[in-house]
Amino acid sequence: MDSTATPAAPNKPKTFSSRAAGHLLHKPGLIFFSAVFVVAAWSNQTPIVLLMGLFLSAALVAKTWSRLCLFGVTSHRTISECRVFPGEKVTLTLHLANRKPLPLPWVQVEDYIPAALTSHGSGSGAESALVRRSAALLWYRSVRWTYSMECNRRGYYPFGPIEMTSGDIFGLYACSLALTTDDCIIVYPKIFPVSRVPIPSIHPMGNSRSERCLFQDPTRTIGVRDYRPGDSLRHIHWKASARAQGLQVKVFEPTTTLKVALFLSVDSFHHLGTFRPEDFELGISAVASISHDVIDHGGPAGVFVNTRLADSGHGVSIPPSGNRVQLTHILEALAKVTPSWNEPFRTFLEKERRSLAAGTTLVLVISSPPDDILSLLLPLKESGYKVLVLFIGEQGKIPIMDGVPSLNVKSPMDLLRS
Repeated sequence: MDSTATPAAPNKPKTFSSRAAGHLLHKPGLIFFSAVFVVAAWSNQTPIVLLMGLFLSAALVAKTWSRLCLFGVTSHRTISECRVFPGEKVTLTLHLANRKPLPLPWVQVEDYIPAALTSHGSGSGAESALVRRSAALLWYRSVRWTYSMECNRRGYYPFGPIEMTSGDIFGLYACSLALTTDDCIIVYPKIFPVSRVPIPSIHPMGNSRSERCLFQDPTRTIGVRDYRPGDSLRHIHWKASARAQGLQVKVFEPTTTLKVALFLSVDSFHHLGTFRPEDFELGISAVASISHDVIDHGGPAGVFVNTRLADSGHGVSIPPSGNRVQLTHILEALAKVTPSWNEPFRTFLEKERRSLAAGTTLVLVISSPPDDILSLLLPLKESGYKVLVLFIGEQGKIPIMDGVPSLNVKSPMDLLRS
């Protein structure tokens, strides 16, 4: 057995093809040798008859063998994990089985895998690399090859077809079969613990702890204190009062509900004809991290991105929700985000925010702020939304607007807990 890895062409449709080893084995050549055989037999040229007979018999057997060699032959991939985080490894197993009594004297399997997941790790998610495997299989035998792939970069990585090639024992004819697959690996964006993002909310009670003690959640007791005149009798902790031989009142935790819609501006990462991939990945990780934090605390979160997804070409529009599968939908969508976009962010924001319920907090993730960003934020504020702007990367002077908090995220440390 042998293996090689070389650059490959893009995915091909399912095809079945046959080819001969030389021009003499094609139909015109066989017709010519058949005519020579007939003329030699008519002229009693025994040596020529024997030679032509052996050649034509071998060609007939080889062509029939090559036609039947790939019938009953199956090949498929097994991927240990199809959805992973950056830095994790995936094990890929390629299976090949010959399920018929006719042996395969030789068979070659060409597997088109994402170039970014190979050992050199070059190429984008759409580019493929060719991994070639070869073996010989007897009747009703199988073989498998296993190799690991490192998933170091966020992205959507579709696999190409599996091409099998085999033929007769003489090597005169070969047949190829290309099997298309839907296999893919989705690498989620990096997620960092969030504590320094001041997300505002207009709901005073809910699931997330608030530093402002305006309202208290009676479902969250964090301690007791002595009774004071004016305290409600409903808040008296009777068991604690019995132990302390005096009235004790429950102390509740101040909370707030976070219903967050995160908007990522893809076109803002293209400034003066330059694109900053590091800032772009940081922005995607910031959206993923905040979404994870909000949903983890029981709040609804949604994500909107004016991008062209790697698989569909559409943008991302996931309304806020707090169900268990919401985070999976968000991470899968962010994994497929590309640096290209369909419409400007201003148009995209205006269209998507119309479907958001009142009380939603808007988190705008922007790299290079437009000159008219204040005119972009003013209608949002006047509509009653609470807005937070995250500026990604080195932006210099950041526009400041009264009532709209902002945060400059230059590195993951600006999101990590201290």
